[in-house]
Amino acid sequence: MKENVLAQIVARKPVLLVVSGPSGSGKDSVIAALRMVEPNIAYVVSATTRPPRPGEVEGEHYRFLNRDQFEKLAAAGEFIETREYAGNLYGTPRRFVDEAVRSGRDVVLKPEVNGARAVKAAYPQAVLVFLTAPSDDALAQRLERRNTDTADAIAVRLETARREAGHAKDYDYLIVNDELDKAVSRLSAILTAEGLRVSRL
Repeated sequence: MKENVLAQIVARKPVLLVVSGPSGSGKDSVIAALRMVEPNIAYVVSATTRPPRPGEVEGEHYRFLNRDQFEKLAAAGEFIETREYAGNLYGTPRRFVDEAVRSGRDVVLKPEVNGARAVKAAYPQAVLVFLTAPSDDALAQRLERRNTDTADAIAVRLETARREAGHAKDYDYLIVNDELDKAVSRLSAILTAEGLRVSRL
């Protein structure tokens, strides 16, 4: 009898960890580092119509599609949510999330702010984490260091970031990404704490 009780306690529902925040907040770097310290976590690769940035790999950073491909998948209901950002389409593949959850593995994904709300609506158990830079100046510097956007495009991203910051109150957790190691440690702690919730047993 005791062994059966213990088995029930050990077995738990997976954590669906949603990390979002402004462009330039460091989502890619933080999630990549989290996956190094939490190798069993499943990562949902978003789809986008934007071209790859230097160093980005198809199927690892994004699934890169043209607009026609993307729109056909969206029409077929293949995305949990889609949104347009800076002239490009983004979407969270439904099948990959469902498969990861069914496997019992914890899952991390990184939709934009509007997408995070859609994921929460589709998966009420999702845990929302808002990741942000320590200041507007730090965010601007990060965007400039990318060297992938024009000054006008950076200005648009910064204005979008200011609007998105107003939605931080709708999240379960807030992480200020002032240092990568600290941000990853905080995100890993959230994953651990959520996994220990009695409601997941």
